[in-house]
Amino acid sequence: MSTQSTTSAKAFSSLGLKQDLVKNLSSLGYHEMTPIQAQTLPEMLQGKDVIGEGKTGSGKTAAFGLALLNKLEVKRFRIQSLVICPTRELADQVAKELRRLARSIHNIKILTLCGGTPFGPQIGSLEHGAHIIVGTPGRLEEHVIKGTLELDNVDLLVLDEADRMLEMGFQAALDNIVGRTPLDRQTLLFSATFPEQIKTISESIMTDPVMVKVASSENQSTISQKFYKVANDDERLDALQLLLLDTQVESTVIFCNTKKETQQVANALASDGFSVLALHGDLEQRDRDQTLLRFANKSASILVATDVAARGLDIDSLDLVVNYHIARDSEVHVHRIGRTGRAGSTGLAYSLYSDKESYKIGLLEDYLEAVITPDDLPSTSVLSYQRPQAKMATIQIDGGKKQKVRPGDILGALTGDNGIKGAEVGKILVLDNKAYVAVTKSALNLALKKIAKGKMKGRTFNARHLN
Repeated sequence: MSTQSTTSAKAFSSLGLKQDLVKNLSSLGYHEMTPIQAQTLPEMLQGKDVIGEGKTGSGKTAAFGLALLNKLEVKRFRIQSLVICPTRELADQVAKELRRLARSIHNIKILTLCGGTPFGPQIGSLEHGAHIIVGTPGRLEEHVIKGTLELDNVDLLVLDEADRMLEMGFQAALDNIVGRTPLDRQTLLFSATFPEQIKTISESIMTDPVMVKVASSENQSTISQKFYKVANDDERLDALQLLLLDTQVESTVIFCNTKKETQQVANALASDGFSVLALHGDLEQRDRDQTLLRFANKSASILVATDVAARGLDIDSLDLVVNYHIARDSEVHVHRIGRTGRAGSTGLAYSLYSDKESYKIGLLEDYLEAVITPDDLPSTSVLSYQRPQAKMATIQIDGGKKQKVRPGDILGALTGDNGIKGAEVGKILVLDNKAYVAVTKSALNLALKKIAKGKMKGRTFNARHLN
């Protein structure tokens, strides 16, 4: 493998990208490349295979997205690019970013193929053709086996968050999918960590790849890390409650190492009056989607999650990350805490550990090149404090894009004719047949009445509080 090491930030206009892409980047406010973009884009635009190792928030989606769109021939209506992601949440996020980057390209079609949604409509969409496919391994494999997805014209393959796909047991599915693509394609592999499995898969599917490793784009100095020692799991839960009550922040993610523990911690916090949701692989896809939606729009203040489930978590501002147990891998620890303290804001990262995890603390000290000393837990006097509650509530509307409903229609229905104030309306998400809107809890009842009794596009829609 050859190595690329330049770290200077450069203007996108220096790359020789198609002019329409450069103009659109400027309109989106993208002027200078992040380190991973500066190091990978020149290589990718030359058609080289590239391995990019970078944390969440490093700008890797825009990096491979620009390489993909610059290479695309929109007049050739064939599937030319395939992006494989570990989860539906990440696939949706990637497809959304690709559509933003492709705003200046007319008649481009980007199709998402993921599990948890009906198979039939996807077949219909594929019959109408596409330029770019973004999907998850299980559903993509199902399509290639049934012959509904042909990959003969793919000239660029992207494996995004490849480490998680292997962790989730998708090796065989990946082999089956990649084996259906042309040998002379360009292959891009992005990963937050670089375990031995990644090296093995890269050697089997890539040709002389350029290896790029970029440190987390988050400024670690904006993250205040604290470690707390506990005697056992009962004390661990007590410590967690003390920290949550003492900190009193709006948005917290608690990372657990197993699905069972994730649900147990969420249940315990809920029974103690906290506004909390659980996110793990045993949930149905619809429940996962709604959980992510409610946490992202501030309708819950705490999310308890496994690492795999939280990949692709797109939260604007996260105040606190708690490691309920120390992560199994030091790189995963850094990846977890990098979700707070984004864009120059300050963030908090608390980690709980016992004597049994002392070896992990030692590994973490080596990795962080720092000595870890435990902090004192807050006084039990905080137990009398109010539990942090979410400010917003989510309304589900039984109408979406296919019923011609737009965000402006929902906002108008809520705020018109003695409705709620515009400032009481939060995030609005419109899907094919459903829409979701966050409103302040104090405005919930009036908002439900306005939707249920009012009209959008000349008709009424059912609405309910998602709780």
